[in-house]
Amino acid sequence: MSDQLLERSASAPAPVRPKWTAAVVLLAMLAATTMLNQFFRASTTVIGPQLIRDLSLSPEEFGFANATFFMAIFLAQIPCGICFDRFGPRLTIAVLSVPMALGAMLHSFADTGTQLAAARFLVGLGSAGSYTVGVVLISRWFAQPSWSTILSWQFALGQIGLVLAGTPLAAAVGLIGWRFPFVFMGLVALLVGYLFLLLVADQPPGAAPAPKPAQSVGAFAGLRHVLTTPGLPQVLCLYMVGFAALVTVQVVWAGPYLHDIHGLNTIQRGNVLLGMAIMQTLGVLVVGPMDRLLNTRKWVAVASASLALTAMTALAAVPMPLEYTVGFLFLLSASSAYGGVLFAQVRGLFPAHLAGRSATKTTMAPLFGASVLPTLTGFIPPLFPSAGPGYSPLAYQCIFAVLAVCLAFGLGVYLTAKDVKPRPRPAERPGPAPSAST
Repeated sequence: MSDQLLERSASAPAPVRPKWTAAVVLLAMLAATTMLNQFFRASTTVIGPQLIRDLSLSPEEFGFANATFFMAIFLAQIPCGICFDRFGPRLTIAVLSVPMALGAMLHSFADTGTQLAAARFLVGLGSAGSYTVGVVLISRWFAQPSWSTILSWQFALGQIGLVLAGTPLAAAVGLIGWRFPFVFMGLVALLVGYLFLLLVADQPPGAAPAPKPAQSVGAFAGLRHVLTTPGLPQVLCLYMVGFAALVTVQVVWAGPYLHDIHGLNTIQRGNVLLGMAIMQTLGVLVVGPMDRLLNTRKWVAVASASLALTAMTALAAVPMPLEYTVGFLFLLSASSAYGGVLFAQVRGLFPAHLAGRSATKTTMAPLFGASVLPTLTGFIPPLFPSAGPGYSPLAYQCIFAVLAVCLAFGLGVYLTAKDVKPRPRPAERPGPAPSAST
């Protein structure tokens, strides 16, 4: 299809609705894309022991297969950002639903670690814009001070995906095995992509189209502009390790850890993962508005990351009874919900016509961390031979310790960052704000 046809499709008007109705539809569809991302991200956790057994996976293969999900999202960020700015978020997300669905269905046919990694890569490719599309569209539809709050709503509603990847998935696995649920979710991905194309508008009703970037501005020039923005590397450092530490626990090791150390079955693991999802949702809803209430983004992020570091350090310190383990897993989930605050902090540094590129390039930092840490921690269990089935308790303590060190490093770097307030003083205000509605 030619560029002209793509641009016409991207700019085709969506059905006109009253402003509040259009905003509700927008938020619902953003939540649906985030829900799919969250489900596929966490879906291998509760069934981790079954995957390791059925596919004869080594810990390195299991860690790498999960890391490929984030590798795909990482690699797709630059082209995804260009497509957001040139063709529009609506068409981009609809097209990405196709590899997401194909990857989901490939899960059901996987018989080796390589096939599982390929399936995870395809699903990750389809998820490349699932979160950043919210940053782009919310910055166009709403006023700047409300970005963190509305992003938190999107993320909180999207946590339904984590809920589905807990007890409901565990129950489905008990009834029909772990393969068919991925086929079903692949069909859901196609439906969401079609509805996104049908119902979502790239601009609020009545707003002028966002200006397109000059064609001479290349991807690497845009990346260089992002990375040389004063104060940005400190924010990205915490964003990278904070997100990666959480997903390495949540996506890779929580399920096997609860199985090997505490003997939890599939449903019991699903219940714990469901609780982690609920706590993360509550954390998002609490942390999201705090920057507006306190008029600080830096110290909201510092407080949240400090609690997460406390939980990770406790899990690394000594083996503990199940109730304490679950409590610290819940604390880690709830206190790691500051990504929206960091994203809003970064997004405010860039003009509206670079919303897509700045958002997707910023997302590359946590995705890079999430690509590296699961793979890195996969090499730890073989260092601690286990006398029985499963991995050694010392292996899991070492995994948590490595993640705690990474999180402490990121927090230390972020402490040198300058605060970017939601309501800056007049002298600190940036250039013209994007078209927005309240």
